[in-house]
Amino acid sequence: MSAKRKNSNPISHDAETPPEITDAWIAEADLYHGKKLVRRGRPKLANPRQLLSLRLPPKVIERWRATGPGWQTRMVEVLEKSAPKSGRAVG
Repeated sequence: MSAKRKNSNPISHDAETPPEITDAWIAEADLYHGKKLVRRGRPKLANPRQLLSLRLPPKVIERWRATGPGWQTRMVEVLEKSAPKSGRAVG
């Protein structure tokens, strides 16, 4: 049975020769504020978009794609403008 290998560099266990501290080593280090780990990257959005699976006719998608780059953003803008204002059912 094979065990999973850890993706880490071998650590020198000799106290006489500690590992060399390089800029690359520092760049990969975790940053803490007190006991809290500081996450890298941009902060999470307060109101992120939700994933929705929607089946559309191929011709509709082709027409939107034909409008060029940014077609998904334009589609969202049209949907936002045409969405019902109240919570009651339309139809």
